Amino acid sequence: MEVEVPLIEVPGEANPLSEGILYHVLRSAASADPNQIQTGTKQLQTWEKSKGFYPLLQAVFLDKSLPLEVRYLAIIQLKNGIDKYWRKTASNAASKEDKAVIRSKLLQCGVNEADQRLALQNALVIAKIVRFEFPNDWPDLFQLLLQILRSSTDPNAYRLHLPRALLIMLHIIKELSTGRMMKTRAVLGTIAPESFNVLGHIYVQKVQSWQTFFRDGGDDEGGALEDIDNSLLAIKALRRLIIAGYDFPARDKDVQAFWTLTRTHFAEFLRYAMQEDSPLAPSVRRLIEKHLMQLAKFHLAMAQTHPADFVLLPNTIDLVRDYWSLVAKLGESWGSESLDHAQIGTDGDSEDDAPILERLGLKGLLLVRACVKMVFYPQQTFRYRQPQEKEERSRAVQIIKLELLTDDLVREMISALVTRFFVFRPSDLRMWEEEPDEWEKMEEGGEDWEFAIRPCAEKLFLDLAKNFKELIIQPLLQVFYSVATPENEDVLFKDSVYTAVGLAADILLDDLDFDAFISNTLVAEAQKQKTGFNIIRRRIAIIIAQWIAIKVSEVKKPVVYQIYQHLLDKNDPLNDQVVRVTAGRKFRDIADEWEFKAKNFMPYAPEILDRLMALVQEVELPETKMALLNTISITVERLEHHITPYANSIISLLPPLWSESGDQHLMKQAILTILSRLTNAMKAESRTYHVSFLPIIQSAIEPGSETQVYLLEDALDLWASILAQTPSAPEPTPPELLELLKFLIPLFAMDNETLRKAIEITEAYLLLAPGSVLADSFRQELLKALADLLGSLKPEVNGMVTHLMECVIRGADGFGGDQAVKVLVGDLLSTGFLAKVMEGLHGAWTHHQSHGPYRELPSRAVDGVVETDYFVVLARVGFAAPRVLLEALATIGAPATVERTLEWLLEEWFGHIENIGDAPNRKLMCLVLTRFLELGEGWILGRLQSLMAVWMDVLGELLDGMDDRSMDSLYWPPDPLPPQPNDPEAPEDIRKRELIYSDPVHRLNLVQFVKEHLQAAILAAGGDERFQEEWLSRVDKDVLRGFGELGVM
Repeated sequence: MEVEVPLIEVPGEANPLSEGILYHVLRSAASADPNQIQTGTKQLQTWEKSKGFYPLLQAVFLDKSLPLEVRYLAIIQLKNGIDKYWRKTASNAASKEDKAVIRSKLLQCGVNEADQRLALQNALVIAKIVRFEFPNDWPDLFQLLLQILRSSTDPNAYRLHLPRALLIMLHIIKELSTGRMMKTRAVLGTIAPESFNVLGHIYVQKVQSWQTFFRDGGDDEGGALEDIDNSLLAIKALRRLIIAGYDFPARDKDVQAFWTLTRTHFAEFLRYAMQEDSPLAPSVRRLIEKHLMQLAKFHLAMAQTHPADFVLLPNTIDLVRDYWSLVAKLGESWGSESLDHAQIGTDGDSEDDAPILERLGLKGLLLVRACVKMVFYPQQTFRYRQPQEKEERSRAVQIIKLELLTDDLVREMISALVTRFFVFRPSDLRMWEEEPDEWEKMEEGGEDWEFAIRPCAEKLFLDLAKNFKELIIQPLLQVFYSVATPENEDVLFKDSVYTAVGLAADILLDDLDFDAFISNTLVAEAQKQKTGFNIIRRRIAIIIAQWIAIKVSEVKKPVVYQIYQHLLDKNDPLNDQVVRVTAGRKFRDIADEWEFKAKNFMPYAPEILDRLMALVQEVELPETKMALLNTISITVERLEHHITPYANSIISLLPPLWSESGDQHLMKQAILTILSRLTNAMKAESRTYHVSFLPIIQSAIEPGSETQVYLLEDALDLWASILAQTPSAPEPTPPELLELLKFLIPLFAMDNETLRKAIEITEAYLLLAPGSVLADSFRQELLKALADLLGSLKPEVNGMVTHLMECVIRGADGFGGDQAVKVLVGDLLSTGFLAKVMEGLHGAWTHHQSHGPYRELPSRAVDGVVETDYFVVLARVGFAAPRVLLEALATIGAPATVERTLEWLLEEWFGHIENIGDAPNRKLMCLVLTRFLELGEGWILGRLQSLMAVWMDVLGELLDGMDDRSMDSLYWPPDPLPPQPNDPEAPEDIRKRELIYSDPVHRLNLVQFVKEHLQAAILAAGGDERFQEEWLSRVDKDVLRGFGELGVM
């Protein structure tokens, strides 16, 4: 490949694919020139679907005469291509021939690759291909790889082969063990025994070899270092293989033997790592520490993944006790003895990795916690368990209960956790002073408890406290009472005890008088001016937040508010930033507790809110600002209309935060949330701010907006809040708010959650400004959008669409009577909405005409609640303007007559009423069908029997249990003195109440309505005799008798 081929930028397809040209394209893509990178990358993307591309990439990678960066890019491109094109079902999938060529060279080129980076990438390529192709297309892979491993242990073998083969095996096992498909993990099970045998032999041999060198010395120091590297690779592969490759590791004799060996090695390696004045070089000690960490990870993974097997493996209880001994040893040097000992560079304050004892101690805490969880929080699974497995699990639980979690050890653990690991370290105190914002944020984040000692110790303490209450409560209270006095100034120990009491709040609630603790101790300690008491002040903010929902009486709530008011005071020198930020964060829990009463909080609201807002401006970290904003937001929500005096201050705080946030959309979301809560809390008083909020909403909802994906949900919430709190007529609706209407339509085509919100907002506009929604400029687009949705939604969302249509029909009726309804129905016809409704109902009728086990629901048919929703739409039109509905049915049914359409429609309608479970909808159907009598047409009078059956059914339900049978239960007579609310109401709540009260379902008395319409029909027919002769004679006598018993006529 010596020929220089200049890279000419030509259309992608024009460059022929050859090894020489591919080399130059790769060199271009790996260069530092942005133009060459762009050209080369574009060409590689064009070729990635071409036959022969991936074997050529491998050929470039195998050519060791080429520059390293070109070979590296070639193997990276090959690795990325496997993810995209190795599945047989992938579009432009790699051909069988290409795959076979690549497979044939992978192992040999892998074990002979001298460069570590390239060898790693090749190992990853092999692992990815194995996941797709073993065992079907690459059945002999493991035989070949195990053969290489066996031969590479020969003293005369090429030294590079063993580490490279181990690297390949490690990444294959990693890839297969992380597979989610049962089939992928099953593959690992088939190769586990033989692979374990070979890897275990290599591991034992190499450990013995380097241990012998350490003990006896020798000339081959390089060989010993290679042995350490190889044993580390072997144990990495082994621990994953055993965990993922065996369903029941404890039943396998080889695994049992290896488990015993790991405990021996753990003790031996620990001596090397912990030995003071060790002769070993630091790099060698680090390698041995890595061996220790691999063994610890193996033990922990066994406990978490195979809990019963973990317990049943040899000497496991002793192993766990060994780990606890390490934890106890770590505890001896963990916390600060006093505030004076906080020195930089000690106790984990250095920039290097944590000491090995600390890292192993963390694994020990996790291991003990896994043992506790085995007993009290066992893993749940849907997998069928064989009797033997159940028996093993039961036996394992008993062993842990009786042999490990003894009363003495639990007491020892609790004591160590509280007195050692809850105590701040010098490094904590130093960071508190030097980087208070970072330290506070780190302490607050509870998600990473698995990676830090103190949070992990807190989790273990909580598990033990919940499940060993009788062992813990009295000793803990004894210690607590000894320190819980203002005179006790052992700040660090006091803080650790308060930590335990806060964590155990729901366990101690019956044994600790927290109200007395607040009055007698916390009030004094929160004000105590003594060095170090900032630590106690921070803890006071935390412990009260932990207890507030558990056991703090209402009479003590004002004292609590005063404490937080004091802790947020910047003028007190002991209230440093950590104290104030912690108090600010934790006040969220105080404001959000179930029994919070605004009136109790009002005397303290001005200062607390002012100090919170000042703190937001003081802190620098965006996460901390958002947490404090969240506290303000919750407080706003809980104060409701009492927040109004502070609205200006809160709102003036937000624009700078919005500007500073840049692309940090979480901050913008928090700001939108606080604006929504402020708007809702202030009710109509918020209207002076609405217009200033609207541009923010528009920027998030308009099509093509860059922020839409991040801010849409919160912007819609704010929009809905503004509409809800905008006063009704005669006060004019701001034109800027009406201008936003046009942005609603695109939202109807988005996901279901956005659609729900868009429908909610449209209904709010209908209530606020029906003329704007019903205007020609918006109405037709809205109906078209709704028509497009109909029939493609789940029943629940479909119901929201039809409910919106109900509101539109009622809005048109209220706005312009029959004429407005006629115009609206014309649009329902032109947009196809009404046609879809009728098509669905006709499908339902057709389905109900067929019988037998094999009948199918026609494609457009509806049933259940969707059919009810469709009939409700027709009922709203029919009740508002019966003749308009008939004209529409005539148009849709053409060329059939309206009578033919009504024949099947009424049959289905009458038949469906008994399937409606909702009483208001049943009454609505009854009202509209009764109203059809006004038309005096034979198609309704001829169904008098069906109509009477409906009257009996619906009235029977609505009169059941009524003392006054002259009114149905859904009729709400006008109240001459409507109740006046004590607190301000949202204008939209008033509008919604008016909408409900004006609904014919509640405005009309069905008893009177039926009576009047039946009498009118009798008169229109020519009197009682004529009506009896022509229509009533067709009604079944039992039906007539039943109707008569209602006492309507």
